[in-house]
This record gives sequence, structure tokens and C-alpha cells, in this order.
Amino acid sequence: MRETETVSGQECLDVQKKTDGSVNIIGEVATDPVASWMIQSAQVASKFTLFTHHAKTFPDLVTALRNSMLRAGVFRNERTAEEQVVQVLNFDIHLVKDFRGRRYIERVTECIPVEEKNEYTFDHRSEKTLEGKVNKFFDNATIYFSKTTNKELYKYVNVLEYHDGTYVLTNPISDRNIREMRNNMDDSDIGEFDKFLERVWGIKQKSYFDDEELVSVSAEPTEKKRGRKPKEN
Repeated sequence: MRETETVSGQECLDVQKKTDGSVNIIGEVATDPVASWMIQSAQVASKFTLFTHHAKTFPDLVTALRNSMLRAGVFRNERTAEEQVVQVLNFDIHLVKDFRGRRYIERVTECIPVEEKNEYTFDHRSEKTLEGKVNKFFDNATIYFSKTTNKELYKYVNVLEYHDGTYVLTNPISDRNIREMRNNMDDSDIGEFDKFLERVWGIKQKSYFDDEELVSVSAEPTEKKRGRKPKEN
């Protein structure tokens, strides 16, 4: 879709949300409104979204998108805006062009959001002395201020890197993304993907959703039972 003088890009996106589209492709996220459209489409309008950006590093990409969301007025809190950006960024495929004119993929980076955990304790109720209760209170206060001042909302690792003319697999894909990738594959692709995970990273345990329940499946071959082969009719 392309916006015109009478139809805005936001109106195009609103119409697309009501269609059967599975993938949104944003040609260039270069302005603040387009960054807002990208975040919207990645959250509610499609199965996944592809877009291009000219950030030099992954932290620069997160910062640029976060600032665009703030300038566009979608969010007013810096931390909230960054949380929304991190939630929609799964993989960053970084391309470069060297001085010889060669274009190649320099790295593939995975974004891993940092999950908020409830680490507070209520052990003060079992303390018999005032000193014990105060100590437990300060333990919870320390956790609270650590959460408040901690700005780390995500981690990022390079899954693949280009070194001396060849590609090197550096870090395994996270369990969350492995599960999401398998949920969107057919049976043949799942089998090849599982073989790849085991061969490259030694990941033998697989997970998938079956009847809305998380099931753990071992990729190790099962022992065959000996016996006569049934005759064909």
C-alpha cells in the first residue's frame, strides 16, 4: 500500500488489519510515523513484520526506534517505549558494503527481552524480632530500587557472524524463538530444523504446543522392538 494526498499511511494500516495478510513489509523506517506503523503492524496486524533500517549497531536500532515512538507521541515514557520496541524485535540481519563494493550479511543478531521477575520476600512475617523484620524490609527495598534503576530491558547475542570469507554460528537461538519458529513450520521443515539444532548446537530437547499444553519431546531415537514384520494383504 502507498499513502496518497487523501489517504494517510495510518488509514492504510487500519484497513490492512482487517485483511487476511500474514506478513507486513515496511520498505524503509526512516521517519517517526513509519516507525509507529511498524510497531503497530508487528504487534497486532500480522504474523510477523519485515522492515529496513540504517542503524549501525543493534543498540542504535533500539534507541532510534524508541526515540521515534516518543517523538511521534505514541508513548511519553522512555522505558515504556523501549519495552514495546524490544518486544517486536526478534532478529536483526545486518548487511554491510565494504570499500571494494561487496555486499554481504555481516551478522544475524537475536534480541532477548529481559523478563521481569517477582523476587520480593514476605519472610518478615515469620521474624520474631524487630531487627529481623527491619532487615527483611531492607532486603525488599534493595530489590525494589534495583528494579527501578535498572535500565537493562533486553540482551542481544549474535547467532551468526561473517569471519574471513565464511559464516560462523556463534550462539544458539533462544528457546522462545525456537518454539515460535517450529510452530510456524510444516512437518518436513520441523524435522530438518530439529536435525540442524542437534547437529550445530547439540539441542536435543524440543518443545511444541499440543492442545494448548507445553509438551517436552526428546529428539533421541527410540529403540525399535524386534518382531516379525506384518504381512501385506
